[in-house]
Amino acid sequence: LTNDEEIHNVGTSLTFGFGTLTCWIQAALTLKVNIKNEGRRVGIPRVILSAVITLYFILMAQDIHMYAARVQWGLVMCFLSYFGTLAVEFRHYRYEIVCSEYQENFLSFSESLSEASEYQTDQV
Repeated sequence: LTNDEEIHNVGTSLTFGFGTLTCWIQAALTLKVNIKNEGRRVGIPRVILSAVITLYFILMAQDIHMYAARVQWGLVMCFLSYFGTLAVEFRHYRYEIVCSEYQENFLSFSESLSEASEYQTDQV
């Protein structure tokens, strides 16, 4: 930070700027799509977290250097909380891994992918 403050500030702005934009887009999509009638239950906390993240981002852009580290850590905690809300969507996915000790004929990677896709069911 002391050597390249400009690079640090650009990286921070890009990370938090695009991260905030992504949070707002994801919150809007959650409310609009409403997967298994959970859109409102998850979408409203996402909108609130997106608003808090936006507020933190605005405070960070005010050039208050004394509190910048605290604001950045608060912003990171809000992002982590937001990422935790994505668990609602991921709980609807089902994965199955089958392992066997012996396999008579070995398949190439593309053959195994096409064979595996035959057995997948549509969970959506």
